[in-house]
Amino acid sequence: YYIELQRHKATVPRANHETYVIQEEVNKELIRIARKFDIKIICTNDVHFTNEDDAEAHERLICVSTGKKLADEGRMLYSKQEWMKTTEEMNAVFADIPEALTNTIEILDKVETYDIDHAPIMPFFAIPEEFGTEEEYRRRLTEEDLYNEFTRDENGNVVLSREEGEEKIRKLGGYDKLYRIKFEADYLAKLAYEGAEKRYGSPLTDELKERINFELYIMKTMGFPGYFLIVQDFINVSRETLGVSVGPGRGSAAGSCVAYCLGITQIDPVKYDLLFERFLNPDRISLPDIDVDFDDDGRARVLQYVTDKYGADNVAHIITYGTMAAKSALKDVARVEGLSIPESDRLTKMIPRRMPEVNGKELKPTLSNCYQYVPEFQAEMNNPDPTVQRTLKYACELEGNVRNIGVHACGVIICRDKISDWVPVSTAVDKLEGKLLVTQYEGRVIEETGLIKMDFLGLKTLSIIMDAVKNIEMTTGRKIDMEKIDIDDKKTYQLYCEGRTVGTFQFESAGMQKYLRELQPSTFEDLIA
Repeated sequence: YYIELQRHKATVPRANHETYVIQEEVNKELIRIARKFDIKIICTNDVHFTNEDDAEAHERLICVSTGKKLADEGRMLYSKQEWMKTTEEMNAVFADIPEALTNTIEILDKVETYDIDHAPIMPFFAIPEEFGTEEEYRRRLTEEDLYNEFTRDENGNVVLSREEGEEKIRKLGGYDKLYRIKFEADYLAKLAYEGAEKRYGSPLTDELKERINFELYIMKTMGFPGYFLIVQDFINVSRETLGVSVGPGRGSAAGSCVAYCLGITQIDPVKYDLLFERFLNPDRISLPDIDVDFDDDGRARVLQYVTDKYGADNVAHIITYGTMAAKSALKDVARVEGLSIPESDRLTKMIPRRMPEVNGKELKPTLSNCYQYVPEFQAEMNNPDPTVQRTLKYACELEGNVRNIGVHACGVIICRDKISDWVPVSTAVDKLEGKLLVTQYEGRVIEETGLIKMDFLGLKTLSIIMDAVKNIEMTTGRKIDMEKIDIDDKKTYQLYCEGRTVGTFQFESAGMQKYLRELQPSTFEDLIA
């Protein structure tokens, strides 16, 4: 280990001058300890912004985050030395201890190259022991058995050269990982065929077997059987044990016959001729994306079940970063500068609802674009009031900076290890659930790390339907199973024909009600056309 020294000597009046005095006292003692115990010294700078010129903008950002004004006494002050200093600048600061800078190169040489991109890190789904164990599979199957199964097509035909086949094995994680995938794939096939007999009856037709086998083959050779085992588990537990209402399915997942047989979706893709390739395609390698709807009240119970099953350290929500847009940047900086509210409102109202077009494209509503292309702002740049000029200057510099953090509305990460072993984590406050563990990478980055993201959506419509079903049972004693209501119910289609669809997703607008009255739908195919 090393002993670290810092020196932040303020050079402007309105800055923290006390820190340097304390640092010098502490540094003397740190140097004494280093010399006594022969510990190497390094020098660092506390970096909070990139360039020296950013110090003033940073000061205003601190005022925004702490709710202070520049004129407030006793507010938090930095030394304004916290930029990313160059080698020459650091040499000048620590000219009396030259080895302190030289030793930082030693640390640099110890830093390992690290890439956050990773193959999918699939959580382990607990498969019942009566089905078998992974160890049994490792004893029974050779690597050549696995090679043949994962490189041939679903009918056992050779479709890849040996070199191409080995490359495919490598991308799946190597033979060691293939044993687990094979084990999960076989159990998934068992559940799928059990579900198929419940859905379609026995015996299954040859066409149906062909479709199921093809889908299972794609899921297996893309390395995703574990994903489907996890999803079917929490969906079926939600319905059967937790008393949670689950949506029938949405998006491309409805095109999977295996998902239908597992109970993940409630729409028969064979009956409605839906394409599986829109959901999973070997030519487009990406993680499956199954959005699952739960009733608003039940969503928390499902998340608790998942957390209990996979471990609190292995489940996390996804952080969101709220950035300062043009109007909020202007308002925040205006408040910090002490600009009057009417003047602040006047400036923000100058941002047009529709930006000018340049080369046939409408400009983004950024402050830099406003200053350059909106005439009112161009005139305002020469405002004689220095407070207005500072407000415009620093609002533009702070625009796009992170202002607050939140929690993704539905995305949840499930990992086979502690999430902190793979990505940095933090906590964020959710309005409904309080303080939650979150990843510090946001949604667009998190999937590149290989972590498995699943979307748990709370749907108010499902809560309304559950309440209606409960009220019917309370008033009439009649129990209704929503999933067993005939999809060809005539009274329901009569409501559609009359345009009485308020509260029905995608059919409640005035325009849709008008077309429903004109088109008079009488089958489900009419509604999905």
